Amino acid sequence: MIFGIIGVPKKTRIYNSPLSAKNILKVENIAFERNDSLLFHPVDFSVSSGEALHIEGCNGSGKTTLFQLLTGLLQPSQGNIYFCEQPVDRCRYDYLSDLLYIGHQSGVKAMLSAEENLRWMSPVNTSSKQIALALVAVGLEHYADIPCYKLSAGQYRRVALARLLTTEANLWYLDEPFAALDKQGIEFIEYCMQQHIEQGGTIVFSSHQDLTKVAVRKYNIIGYSEAV
Repeated sequence: MIFGIIGVPKKTRIYNSPLSAKNILKVENIAFERNDSLLFHPVDFSVSSGEALHIEGCNGSGKTTLFQLLTGLLQPSQGNIYFCEQPVDRCRYDYLSDLLYIGHQSGVKAMLSAEENLRWMSPVNTSSKQIALALVAVGLEHYADIPCYKLSAGQYRRVALARLLTTEANLWYLDEPFAALDKQGIEFIEYCMQQHIEQGGTIVFSSHQDLTKVAVRKYNIIGYSEAV
């Protein structure tokens, strides 16, 4: 089995706030201009603790841009983002400290080994044993010391996804997490997502496929280039 699950510890910090059952994330009328034109129709949604929101949309509709807006990599042209009912601008440190973002680029440094990457991307209190077990879980125990530029696209992706087992973040942003993965890899990610929401975590993700093991709500982002 390429992806092992049994015996892998799950690190998490569950919300203890009275807001834990609602309003973890609220996106209000968010829009983004590119070349003086709005990229997509204004986006409005909210996600609660223990929920997963599936962002859908055609290629080019702006899904990746939306994730970049949510994580602060881009600034919206209009609208607001709230974390636990507070504007993100007023709680930016708490917000950024409590989110995990895995996008198309994965954040993996090609010159570092899989182990070095995971240690760099994980919380400072992550033990060597936890890192080793996470690499076993994604089938990279025999590649731990190999520079990532020597790995295949699928193995490269697994290095980033191993963070799901070491992160302490409660809010996960996953942009096409199933890309370049086989059936076992997809099942592994679904398992991690299911465990996270069962423990009160929150997930916003994009994918061109429907999940089979995780209950989700859906939100469709509509680009202005699409027919109305």
